[in-house]
Amino acid sequence: MTIAPGKTYQLSPRVRRITAPNGGRMTGPGTNTYLVGDGDELAVIDPGPAIESHVEAILNATDGRIRRVLVTHTHADHSPAAGPLVDATGAEVLGCPLRPSDGHQDESLHVNREISHGEIIEGGGYRLQAIHTPGHIGNHFCYLLAGDNMLFAGDHIMEGVSVVIVPPSGDLKDFLDSLTRLRNYSIDAIAPGHGHLIEDPVAEFDKLARHRRYRENKVLEALEKLGEGSLDSLLPLAYDDVDPELHKVARYSLWAHLLKLEREGRAVRTIEKHWAFGEEHWKPA
Repeated sequence: MTIAPGKTYQLSPRVRRITAPNGGRMTGPGTNTYLVGDGDELAVIDPGPAIESHVEAILNATDGRIRRVLVTHTHADHSPAAGPLVDATGAEVLGCPLRPSDGHQDESLHVNREISHGEIIEGGGYRLQAIHTPGHIGNHFCYLLAGDNMLFAGDHIMEGVSVVIVPPSGDLKDFLDSLTRLRNYSIDAIAPGHGHLIEDPVAEFDKLARHRRYRENKVLEALEKLGEGSLDSLLPLAYDDVDPELHKVARYSLWAHLLKLEREGRAVRTIEKHWAFGEEHWKPA
């Protein structure tokens, strides 16, 4: 089923989805905003970009009955609409205010309360548990809806693609550890930040872990072939199965893989200035 921006989709008796009109190669059909609850104290999870038509669609679908706005992380396609929603409804904003310097942050976001791992947020017909899931970025949280056992996964999990890990706040080991953490919860469906509902969570966790192992092996093969190389020389080898138009973004995930391998002693930096793209060099340990 095609996701139409601005249309309200009923996912369960207590969950609706509205997708922002910001579709593209990195956002799929667009950023998903979720409306949670069945009373007069609704929660909005990931308000999305501050596009006027998207904000209006959220307000129309809720009749302005928004008590809380929860953000999974502070990237600019997920949280900027919090401001207009607060102005219209007086809702409180919950999330992690830490904004890692990765060039993609929403500097407009102001939270009323900083969320913490394991915190329970309750309102009209809903009970949400906050789960800290760093990896894509350090301040990332997922929210688990009790009863429905639906996980609002932000950019930790996206339908059909693996997320980009953006160091230094984004961390591949953290990402994999967060996947392991999620396996400890009873989850029946995943509501991703982009794409359709995912109805086999365990299979999705397995697929994501398997993909990261596959990519890690590709990185090791590239290191072995070159003996030593920069990010730019390793990239076309380690990502030869990825559209070259996406290599600029894939470069971040390659960096994350190399950092993980370095941490594990399976790769070493051969010069000190390893953060200067185009100058850093690596070799197998």
